[in-house]
Amino acid sequence: MRDNAQINAMVASMTALGRVGRPDDVGRAVTALLVEDGGWINAQRIEVSGGQGL
Repeated sequence: MRDNAQINAMVASMTALGRVGRPDDVGRAVTALLVEDGGWINAQRIEVSGGQGL
C-alpha cells in the first residue's frame, strides 16, 4: 500500500497534516519517550497519527 498513490492520497486527505506518515514520524515519537526527559511518562496510549480522523 505504501507505493499506491491513490491510497496515499486518500490517507493524506484524512490527516490534519495533509500527508501520509513516515517511519521517522513514529521514530521521533518513540525517541521522545525513551530519552531521560520522558521518564515521567508512563501508562499512556500515545497516538502517532498526524491527526488522522477515522
